[in-house]
Amino acid sequence: MNKAILIISFIFLAVYCTAPSQEANSAEGYTVAPASLTEAEKQGLDTATFAGGCFWCTEAVFERVKGVKSVVSGYSGGEQANPTYEQVGAGQTDHAESIQIYYDPEVITYQKLLDVFFHTHDPTQLNRQGPDVGKQYRSVVFYQNEEQKVLAEEYMKKLSESGEYKKPIVTQLVPYQKFWMAEDYHQDYYEHNPGNPYIQSVTKPKVKKFEKQYSELLKDGVAS
Repeated sequence: MNKAILIISFIFLAVYCTAPSQEANSAEGYTVAPASLTEAEKQGLDTATFAGGCFWCTEAVFERVKGVKSVVSGYSGGEQANPTYEQVGAGQTDHAESIQIYYDPEVITYQKLLDVFFHTHDPTQLNRQGPDVGKQYRSVVFYQNEEQKVLAEEYMKKLSESGEYKKPIVTQLVPYQKFWMAEDYHQDYYEHNPGNPYIQSVTKPKVKKFEKQYSELLKDGVAS
């Protein structure tokens, strides 16, 4: 593709990635979990926090994973309190667009979540993911405890040695500090905005690839 055309295409997608439009819900035959859970609802659940590019994409993928009870879009990895989408998107903070996953460890393991995470984004891209460029789109595993740290280290080492990627994996492995929930209109964005050009061009292909590659992990009602 001509470089000028490619740049224009990326700008076009980026513009639509910031549009807070809302359309009819398009859930594919299953019930989308609520963005936030009560403390009582979190009982018995474990938490995983990842950053892998635009959270519209990562949230949509993990919403479909069996055993995942809730996925929240937000910001993590920086020092600024109560960051806004505009601030994070402009690179004015050190936060990355992230997701907080609440899951049932009796149904899905942290290792399997790591597997899905690393195979639904490109962990070799530094400070970008596809058309989205900037440190806010960096790849990060925020470990909640020592067990998650060890599991992530082992997984990343094995993946690096597998030869699956020609370039080195640049995913950061850092301790979890704080997660700031994103604005309401970002929650379940894929489901509420099916006609958005970014959703059609970037998010939907990722979701469909996941559904095909991990059909055994799909929640009931999700058609691969």
